[in-house]
Amino acid sequence: MRIAGIVAFWLATLAVLWLARRSRGVIFWPLLALACLLAYNLVSTPQFYRLELREGSFFGIPMPQLYGVPMDILNHASKVGILAVGMTLVIAVGGIDLSVGAVMAIAGAMMATLSVQLGHSPGVCIAAALAAGLAAGAWNGFLVAFMGIPPMVATLILMVAGRGIAQLITDGQIVIFNNSVLTSIGNAFILVPAPFLLMLLLLALTWLATRGTAVGFLIEAVGDNEIASRRAGVSARAIKFLVYVFCGFCAAAAGLVQTSNIRSADANNIGLGLELDAIMSVVIGGTAMIGGRFYLASSAVGALLIQTLTTTMYAKDVSPVVAPVPKALVILAVCLLQSERVRRRLAGWRNVA
Repeated sequence: MRIAGIVAFWLATLAVLWLARRSRGVIFWPLLALACLLAYNLVSTPQFYRLELREGSFFGIPMPQLYGVPMDILNHASKVGILAVGMTLVIAVGGIDLSVGAVMAIAGAMMATLSVQLGHSPGVCIAAALAAGLAAGAWNGFLVAFMGIPPMVATLILMVAGRGIAQLITDGQIVIFNNSVLTSIGNAFILVPAPFLLMLLLLALTWLATRGTAVGFLIEAVGDNEIASRRAGVSARAIKFLVYVFCGFCAAAAGLVQTSNIRSADANNIGLGLELDAIMSVVIGGTAMIGGRFYLASSAVGALLIQTLTTTMYAKDVSPVVAPVPKALVILAVCLLQSERVRRRLAGWRNVA
């Protein structure tokens, strides 16, 4: 069963790479890097692909689930992937959001506190947490779009203050909860982890909203040339405000997943450093930091690449102190391969040889 699974996996991987190469899409390079990393693990860490089928549950419903390192990667990558969906649109309008990790902490604190200390139903707790994310995104959007504050400065304010707000909500305590519905958000399975399915659902809905309507075109127009788009009748302020609100919603959703996964609200550690992983996922995916055209699916692949690389280093007993170095080198290599200038130079050297 293990050999058949590996063969099927690699056939599917090669098929995806072939289709991506045929389409000449930006997604090819992060997919190629991910495939190379998976091939390295196949040779050097055979147990990396070991999967076991066990009994599990999906919100109380008995459901078989797969256990193993690949499932751990999907589970942990989903948080960064959800953040990357919102971050992609923010970067596409020429912005940045450094506060998403703190917003995750606020959303988790809101959900846990309402459930444990106030006894509200799971639906109310989830809705309040998502509303907190929308409010945080609206605050960032107001500062950037209407007050004209540079995005890095505007979102840095909430990045610094956000964890303090989460601490106020939890009264400085780690709030532990055992509600079966809330704990299932980050721990349920339908063969694969539910957070990964949530990421795919959010990715699909966002893609339909941006590519199936004029919304995506308006976002790219504002990011490419805000002055020209404004003179063409596009409300650049409204577009910027809405993408920041959506990014706050994505951060709250990721916060619910991580809080549920550890069954507690830890305001100091939830989402810590994930804002950087989300930004790196978007950059790996090919979205330019100066704004303009964006690639949602490539950002999700970037999140999977980052988590696979992190898991690989841990499997090789690489110290957490040293781990960021090879991580940065891989990210740099993928970004260079996406550069038209670098690819032209490589093609020139190959022709000379």
